[in-house]
Amino acid sequence: MTATEPQSADDSPVPERRRLFADLTPLRTSAHYRRLWFGSTVSWVGQGMTTLAVSLQVYDITRSPFSVGLVGLFSLVPLVVFGLYGGAIADTVDRRKLGLYSASGSAVLSVALATAAFAGFHRVWFLYGIVALQAVCAALNAPARSAMIPRLLPPEQLRAANALNSMVTTFGMLVGPSLGGLIVGFAGYQTAYLVDALAFAASLYAMWRLPSMLPDRKGGKRASVLDGLRFLATRPNLRMTFFSDFCAMILAHPRALFPAIAVLWFGGDAKTAGLLVAAPAFGALLGGVLSGWQGRVRHHGQAILIAVACWGTAIAVFGLTRNLWLGLLLLALAGYSDTVSMIFRNTMMQVAAPDEMRGRLQGVFIVVVAGGPRLGDFLAGSVADLTSPAVAVTGGGIACVVAVGALAVYGRGFRRYDALDPTP
Repeated sequence: MTATEPQSADDSPVPERRRLFADLTPLRTSAHYRRLWFGSTVSWVGQGMTTLAVSLQVYDITRSPFSVGLVGLFSLVPLVVFGLYGGAIADTVDRRKLGLYSASGSAVLSVALATAAFAGFHRVWFLYGIVALQAVCAALNAPARSAMIPRLLPPEQLRAANALNSMVTTFGMLVGPSLGGLIVGFAGYQTAYLVDALAFAASLYAMWRLPSMLPDRKGGKRASVLDGLRFLATRPNLRMTFFSDFCAMILAHPRALFPAIAVLWFGGDAKTAGLLVAAPAFGALLGGVLSGWQGRVRHHGQAILIAVACWGTAIAVFGLTRNLWLGLLLLALAGYSDTVSMIFRNTMMQVAAPDEMRGRLQGVFIVVVAGGPRLGDFLAGSVADLTSPAVAVTGGGIACVVAVGALAVYGRGFRRYDALDPTP
C-alpha cells in the first residue's frame, strides 16, 4: 500500500491520535451528515430491539424454533427482491423524499406491532407480514441513504464517513438486541415496539432537514435495473469489490456452525454460542473505532484484498483451535478485517461511480450483503454434515485465501486502484 500524509480540513497535519482512532471530520464539518449519522444510530438500535422482540414473540406463540427461523426468511426475501429495485428508484426520484417516506413506513409498521401487542392480537402471520414489509422499507431506504452521503461530503471525507457508518450498524446490532431483551423482560413486547417507533423520530428529523437530492441524471428516463447491471459489468474495479466480498461471505462464513462448535469444541452451551456470535461483531466495531490509519491508504483495492485474506486466515486458524478465548480473539480479528474491507468497498462505490448509478450499485450491495452470508451458512452446514465442522471452517478459510489470491493475480487494475485517481 502507498501511504500519504493525511490532511485535515484546514490542510494542517492530522494529530497523532487521529492516526489510530476514527476520523470525526465528517461529523464536525457537515451538520446534515451529523444529524443523519445520529438519527441512523438511534434507529439502528431500535431496529435491533424489534428484531429480537419479534423473534421472542414468535417463539412465545409457537414454541417452535423453525417458526422463529422463518422470521429471517421473511426478512431476507424482500431485501433481495426489492434491493435492486430500491436502488433503481433511488436513481430516479428525490432521494431525500424516498428516504423520508421509507423511514416513515418503518415507523408506522413499528406502531402497528405495538398496537397489536397492546390489543392482545398475537398472530404469527401478522408478525411475518410486518417483518416482510419492514424489509421492503429497508430495501428502499438503504440505497437512498447511501447515495446521499457523497452529496453531503467532499470525496476526501467519504472513507472516514464509511468508517463512522460501520460503527452505527455494528453498535445497533450489539446494543439493540440486548436492550430489546431487557425491555421485553421488564415491560413487554409492546413497549419494545413503541420505543422503536419513537426512535425513528431522530432519523425522520434528519431526513426532513436535508435539501432536495434529485439524482444527477441526463434526460427524464426512469433508471433501469438492467442498465445498472450493464454498467457494473463494464467497470472491473467496482465489480471486483463484490467478487472479493463473495470470497469471504460464501466460502468462509461459519456462523451457522457456532451452536455445534460451542458444544463440540469448547464444551459450552447457548451462552458460549452467544459469545461466538458476538466476537465478530465486537471486532467489526473496533474496525470502525480504530480506523484512523486508513486515511493514509491510497490503494483501496490492495487494502480490500489484504483484508479479505486476513478474514480467511483468521477463520482457517479458528477452525484449528480448541481454546475458547483464542477462538474469540480470532473471530474478533475476522470481524475487524471485514469492516476494513467494507469501508474501502463502500468508498470505492461512492467515489468511482457517477451519481446517477450510486443507488443501483447500493442495491446490488444490499443483495450481496443479505444473500452472501445465507449462501455461506448453507455451504458451511452442508460441508460440515458431509465431513466435520473443523473441515468446513478451516477448509472454508483456506478456500477464501486461495480465491482472493486468484482475484489479486487476475485483477491487476484493482490492485493498482488509486484513491487520488479513481477508476471504476
